[in-house]
Amino acid sequence: MESWLLLFLLGLVFAVDGVGSCNVTYDGRSLIMNGHHKILFSGSIHYPRTTPQMWPSLIAKAKAGGLDVIQTLVFWNLHEPQPGQFDFSGQRDIVRFIKEIQAQGLYACIRIGPFIQGEWSYGGLPFWLHDIPGIVYRSDNEPFKYHMEKFVSKIVSLMKAEKLYASQGGPIILSQIENEYGMVEAAFREKGPPYLHWAAEMAVGLQTGVPWINACNGRRCGETFPGPNSPNKPAIWTENWTSFYQVYGDEPNIRSAEDIAFHVALFIAKKGSYVNYYMYHGGTNFGRTAAAYILTSYYDQAPLDEYGLFRMPKWGHLKELHAAIKLCINPLVSGVHTTMVLGRSQVQAFVYRRKLVDCAAFLVNNDTRKTVVVTFQDSLYELPPKSISILPDCKTEAFNTAKVSTQYNTRAAETWQKLDSFEKWEEHKETIPTFEDNSLRANMLLEHMNTTKDNSDYLWYSSMFQNELSDAEFVLNVTSSAHVLHAFVNGAFVGSTHGSFKTKTHTLECKITLSKGTNYISLLSGMVGLPDSGAFLERRVAGINTVRVKGEHEIKDFGSYSWGYQVGLLGEKLQVYTDSGSSKVEWNTYGSSTRHRTLFDAAAGKEPVALNLESIGRYWVSFLTPKGVPSQTRYNVPRSFLKRRGNLLVILEEENGYPLGISIDTVSITKVCGHVSDSHLQPVISWQQQNRTEDKHPGRRPKVQLQCPPGRSISRILFASYGDCENYSIGTCHSFTSLPTIEKACLGKRICSIPVWSKRFGNDPCPGVPKTLLVDAKCT
Repeated sequence: MESWLLLFLLGLVFAVDGVGSCNVTYDGRSLIMNGHHKILFSGSIHYPRTTPQMWPSLIAKAKAGGLDVIQTLVFWNLHEPQPGQFDFSGQRDIVRFIKEIQAQGLYACIRIGPFIQGEWSYGGLPFWLHDIPGIVYRSDNEPFKYHMEKFVSKIVSLMKAEKLYASQGGPIILSQIENEYGMVEAAFREKGPPYLHWAAEMAVGLQTGVPWINACNGRRCGETFPGPNSPNKPAIWTENWTSFYQVYGDEPNIRSAEDIAFHVALFIAKKGSYVNYYMYHGGTNFGRTAAAYILTSYYDQAPLDEYGLFRMPKWGHLKELHAAIKLCINPLVSGVHTTMVLGRSQVQAFVYRRKLVDCAAFLVNNDTRKTVVVTFQDSLYELPPKSISILPDCKTEAFNTAKVSTQYNTRAAETWQKLDSFEKWEEHKETIPTFEDNSLRANMLLEHMNTTKDNSDYLWYSSMFQNELSDAEFVLNVTSSAHVLHAFVNGAFVGSTHGSFKTKTHTLECKITLSKGTNYISLLSGMVGLPDSGAFLERRVAGINTVRVKGEHEIKDFGSYSWGYQVGLLGEKLQVYTDSGSSKVEWNTYGSSTRHRTLFDAAAGKEPVALNLESIGRYWVSFLTPKGVPSQTRYNVPRSFLKRRGNLLVILEEENGYPLGISIDTVSITKVCGHVSDSHLQPVISWQQQNRTEDKHPGRRPKVQLQCPPGRSISRILFASYGDCENYSIGTCHSFTSLPTIEKACLGKRICSIPVWSKRFGNDPCPGVPKTLLVDAKCT
């Protein structure tokens, strides 16, 4: 849902000046840095969703894509897991991350929150806040404000000590306090506005200077954002969603490169000055960091995918867009803005003129179905449906949002090692606790999260009761608001159920047979991530709600029975997933159990590694998308996590998974494709390098540009046609020299470029017919 939100943006202006300091202010047009207005493109990369070893490459790829700023959230529950105990090591090393941004010549924006949402467990808040008496999160509440201010002060002090603010010569030009408060403010009534003002004053007290600026989150801010709440403030888009986060049970939500480019160009055309892509690289929710029902794979459809590989054409098309807009920078930031209708209400021109020298225009066709031809300044321009053409000199088209000239690519996984033999696996059976095993007891059903304190996803509920009949049949009925429920009676599994992102409460009802005498019920409640949003987060509940056993003549309600509780699984307590912990339990030859163990070696080479859990794994074999497949089958395993040999893999399987189908895969770009017509535009870089008049030189024509990943080259041309080809089929117009021409230009090379030009293919196979060049190549 698109929404415009009131954010605190800390324009770090008033901190102590240092060597190489940058004075950051703003006016109604844009941010101003050392007196210069800036149009900035930013991308979200979250340091704990990747690894320090990957940070340099990710930042370099973002810079190559035309970004000026890297934006990140700051994760309170990661940095302060217990009160006063801070951790900034490894993936938590935000200072190292920001210094890497600085080393590569980019700016940084840190969104301190400390509530961040971000599909991060508990919205980034540490769960220990829950136990502070009288606390109400994100409201005019003294306990919450006390701890919030301590953490924010800690982060700001850390940044200052490392001289990371722009005013100190560092890269941080913007920071944010709170996040998306407009979504919850009304729920807090009279406690909302005072909290918001307190947060602003608290930030000012940290000597960072806090302007209030309206900002937009969503996909269509060029259409939905009403603009800043003051004519003296710039238009800022803090979250331009490059796809959408995915939950278990859903299909991927794909957003095209053309759609993203259209809305960015429209936002800039309407005087927008700062656009941040959320996410530019999503990465991985490692460990237990994902929010409720969120995949470990986060925004995999971003311009840089989960593994840090280019997602084309999204990355390349946006790179061209950024370059085209930067060609317009002088009239954009200092010119006079006018808007005109070009013949039809759905076709407009946004024009920026600076004196008599500079002029830039954005020609917008809002019609979703029709291509239109418009006249602008005595010249004709053809605008495809729902597209924007950018004219950096008000004459020549440099870029059109609907004409993708950059390559497409295909990501594929190759099996490195199959773990498909009984000899490779050992098993260990998880102990099912009974009532007598538990020291924690209560005469009621306890709430899950408050009992586990977020130390484990799992909570055992155990009870016992007497049955006077011999082998009598009953019905067990359990309702739960946790994510999954597994039920055992007298140590035997009797059934399971799970909720979903949309259906929070679920019911298990199954037939059971009870012995005469004492019977034991053991219920395993499971969570995969805590909730991350909404007002009064501290009041959320989860776990088992009701337990009933129905007989022929009576229903026993176990809600007030005595229950025993065990936080976590025995395997967790013993840390059987570590080398030392694994040796503490007995492992048997493979059979059918809940926990499986094997060893594997790291794959050769440098390509990303993934664990293929198509036949097993979280989030449950039975939890499928509407198409009947798991939402996620491959799980990113960064190479920095691996040893060269003898990596221990321990799998906990809650259902009847099949570990012999697991494999270790490598992930890479295996195919690249280019599809460019003679009506496409030449690359923006060549537009920059020439005089902007019509030229028949082949280097200044539309081109198919192919590029394999490092270490691979074009080994085979799978399809090639110059003519009227569509959908990988040769049309009635086709040059028979297509394949040999492309093979000569590209085979054995990592990068090749072929102009869409009939002379390159010997002759024109069908004069007067529009031509297309389509090439599909394999990278090896």
